[in-house]
Amino acid sequence: MEQEIISEGGYKPEILRRLASYAFPHTAIIACAFAAMLISTACELLVPALLKEAIDAVVTGAPGAEALITRSCALFLALLAGEMIFAFLETYLISLAGQKVMKSLRLDLFRHILSRSLAFIGEHPAGRLVTRITNDVETINELFTSVITSLLKDIFIMGGVIIVLFALDTRLGLITVLSLPPVLVCTLIFRVRARDAFRRVRHWVSQANSFFAEHIAGIKIIQIFTREERTSGEYGEINKTLMNANLGEMYVFATFRPIIDFLAALSLGVIIYFGALQNLSGELSLGTFVAFINLIRKFYQPVMDISEKYTLLQSALVGAERVFQMMDDGRRIPDAGRGSLERPVRGEVGFHNVSFAYKPGELVLRELSFTARPGEAIAIVGYTGAGKTTIASLLTRLWDIDSGAITLDGKDIRDIPLAQLRSCIQPIQQEVTLFSQTIRENITLGLDISEEALVRAATLAQAHGFISALPRGYDTVLQEGAVNLSSGQRQLISFARILAHDPPVLILDEATSSIDTETEKLVQKALATVLEGRTSLVIAHRLSTIRSASRILVLAEGRVIEEGTHEELLAREGTYSALYRLQMQA
Repeated sequence: MEQEIISEGGYKPEILRRLASYAFPHTAIIACAFAAMLISTACELLVPALLKEAIDAVVTGAPGAEALITRSCALFLALLAGEMIFAFLETYLISLAGQKVMKSLRLDLFRHILSRSLAFIGEHPAGRLVTRITNDVETINELFTSVITSLLKDIFIMGGVIIVLFALDTRLGLITVLSLPPVLVCTLIFRVRARDAFRRVRHWVSQANSFFAEHIAGIKIIQIFTREERTSGEYGEINKTLMNANLGEMYVFATFRPIIDFLAALSLGVIIYFGALQNLSGELSLGTFVAFINLIRKFYQPVMDISEKYTLLQSALVGAERVFQMMDDGRRIPDAGRGSLERPVRGEVGFHNVSFAYKPGELVLRELSFTARPGEAIAIVGYTGAGKTTIASLLTRLWDIDSGAITLDGKDIRDIPLAQLRSCIQPIQQEVTLFSQTIRENITLGLDISEEALVRAATLAQAHGFISALPRGYDTVLQEGAVNLSSGQRQLISFARILAHDPPVLILDEATSSIDTETEKLVQKALATVLEGRTSLVIAHRLSTIRSASRILVLAEGRVIEEGTHEELLAREGTYSALYRLQMQA
């Protein structure tokens, strides 16, 4: 399994800027959440001030102390109610903004993946892509809904506490500020170690997901070849490495938290010591001293919270880094869209000295040239690795050629908008892809056609009979992989899909090779209807199915080495004749 590279180096401000760009459209919601946070923080910080007044009134026995205490209690309840209400608004609004940001980010990432080239898809297993769009995006969600909210509130509380402390007593306020540098130094020391730990965890989570998705998809092969134990062992090794990565992350946190605890307790002890001395000397009232202790606890509570949220912050930034790395991968088929085809499309396909390699220096096609006239059926045959399936991928621009030109009605396909090109050239493959949706949706794929046109396409494809016999007809929902249909029925639905979309050019990658004998006649009848009046390129593995082709191209090492009808090629006693005799003997 391909290993994913773990990025190195510190975080770039660009990551936060890009995250901020997703939050910008929701500025109004965030501003309201910010205002609610300020109000709830102010309510929280005013409580110790009320406590000071009440205690000093009782200790000094000042006139009107009872009324002052009553008023303080009423204000205390009002502040608690205000803090509760605005804390709710703050949490709800920032969560709302966070969910909207995640919605946009997931959609952008999904669209990005859909538009990538097959080179990109080939390098990123399905499990890794799922990890990006679920786990990594979810960690960014935590950044918006938990980390940022808590960090901002903690900063406000710490700043507010310092202001109130200096207002109450300058000396103790200064001691509080001097206790911060050790905390900052500790945070900086552990920042790099925490970053690397989270990167390793995310990397191995992606590896585990990729392995799981790949081997669950191939579970039949694993069971047939009795590879259960070996596969379990391989997954066990990945799982063990993931466990060690998680333990490394926990080690960083387990070291960081106690140190912060120690520094907080030490600072609180020093402040209590100096405050008690001032109180004994009469420089500090008891109410002020009690309020000071209360405020100091409020000051270090955010410090502790910041140390915890730092874990989530690191995780979220690693997730964002990985998501944006994937979004920055620019490998896609260029959609220049510099022109359009004239209508109606005749369906003339031409390959002109086309060369192509999946990997540099390993050519699959070598200056390949041929032309398919409108309405002509051309079969392409050859030994495995000759480049047959590559032709289909290049014609639909799933890959782009290295040199030469491919034309449709005389126009270079690179100058045709991708959407238009792919609506004109469509493949029917051996492995039919059907989605877990209704049969109707699998045929139309979003195409707006009438019920009459839908039924006509299914009827011509010989599919209407079995579809109508299903309990819900065209509204029957297919299971994953369409396992509730036979292979022949799945193929007939793919034919109905082609007839509904009506492309002028078809590519058949031996579409009947997996059909059982009992249904093959039905499929062949449908196939004849599908091919009628269209240009078709038939990638043939069973030579008995292409006898009626207008022309047969024989490929070897990416070149056409023979061309002609079935009878002509047999008479030449060349490569085609050898292939045919080999299959007939088999």
